[in-house]
Amino acid sequence: MTDGWFKPDRFFDGQDIVDDMAVRVADGMIVETSRASVPATALSGLLTPGFVDLQVNGGGGVLLNNTPTVDGIAQIAAAHRRFGTAAILPTVITDHPAVLAQAAAAAIAAKDAPDILGLHIEGPHISVAKRGTHRAECIRPLDQDTLTIVSDLRKAGVAVMITLAPEAATPAQIALLAEMGAIVSLGHTDATAEEVEAAIKAGARCGTHLFNAMSSMTSRAPGAVGAILNAGIAFGMICDGVHVDDRMLRLALRACAAGSAPFLVSDAMATVGGEPQFTLYGQTIRLQEGRLVNAGGNLAGAHLTQAEGMRRMVHHIGIPLADALRMVVTTPATLIGHPRLAHVLERCTDDLLLLDTASRVLGTMTQSLTPAKA
Repeated sequence: MTDGWFKPDRFFDGQDIVDDMAVRVADGMIVETSRASVPATALSGLLTPGFVDLQVNGGGGVLLNNTPTVDGIAQIAAAHRRFGTAAILPTVITDHPAVLAQAAAAAIAAKDAPDILGLHIEGPHISVAKRGTHRAECIRPLDQDTLTIVSDLRKAGVAVMITLAPEAATPAQIALLAEMGAIVSLGHTDATAEEVEAAIKAGARCGTHLFNAMSSMTSRAPGAVGAILNAGIAFGMICDGVHVDDRMLRLALRACAAGSAPFLVSDAMATVGGEPQFTLYGQTIRLQEGRLVNAGGNLAGAHLTQAEGMRRMVHHIGIPLADALRMVVTTPATLIGHPRLAHVLERCTDDLLLLDTASRVLGTMTQSLTPAKA
C-alpha cells in the first residue's frame, strides 16, 4: 500500500461528480481531500464510496433465513463486497418466530462489524394476497413478539428496517415502531391508497421494492404504488430488468413527489457469488435466464448486485451517473442513519471503488494502489 496524494480522473463526493479532487492516503485510510492543486499521483477511474444495500437476503451460497447466525451474515456481506457493496442490511423474510429471533440475536452480535448496518425484517406481517414467495402459513398480524424484538434491537443500538403491510398493523403499532427509531417500510401489501396514507401519517417513511408485491395504481384507485409516489418518502426499487419494466422505473422517477428519495436495492438471494440454486422453505429455487424462480415459476428474490443495478440505471433507464450513484450510496446511507458512508474522508481504501468510463467496477482503491505481483 502506498501513502501520499492521489488524483482520480473523476470523484463522486456524495452528491455530484467532480474532476478536480485529490485525496491523501495514510495507512490505508483517506485522511484528507483537496480541490486545490497538489502534487498527486494519477489514479485511473472514477473514485466513489462503496455501495450500500438495504435489502440483502443472501449471498455466497448463504440465505439469512437458513443461516441466521453471525457467520452467516459475515459470509453474505463478504460475497457482496466482491462486487463493490461495502455495507449491507441483512434481510430476514417471513418465517417461523424462532428464525426471526435468531436473526435478531445475530444482528446484535454483529453490530460492530463495519459492513453490517443492522437488520431488515421483511415480513411476516404482510398481506397473504401480496406475499410473493413468502411462506403463507407464517404470515400473521404484527404482534408483541416482533415489537419486543425490534425494541431489543434498538436498545442494543442496531438499526432496524421493518417491512410490513398497513392491513397487518394498526396505526398505533406503526407509531410505536417509529418511536423506537425503526424505519417502517410499506410493502407486500394489498392496501388502498388511503390505508397507505394513514400508515405514513402514523410514522411509516419508506416503501419496499416499489411496484413489486403491492397494490397497483389505476385511474380511480391509486393503490400503494400511487400513494407512495405521491407521499414524498423514500422507496426502494429493484433494477434488474426482471422485477419491474424499465419504462415503469422511468415513469416512477419522473412522477414521484418533491421530497421523494428513491434508492436501489438488490433483494439479492444466495446465488450472488454462490451456486445457481438454493433452498427456501424446503423448495429449490433455481436461477433460470437471470430469474430466480420457485417450483411454481414465481419470482423468488433477485440475482442482482448494486453494481449491476446502478449500471442498468445509467445505461437502460437513462439517468445521469451521479443520480445513480446517489441511489446506491448517498440515499440508502442517509436513510439507515450512516451518512458518513456517502463520503470518502476517514474511510478505508478497501471501502472505496474505482469505476471505468462504462460505470463498471474496476476494483477497490486498495487494489489500484497495490503493485501487481511479478
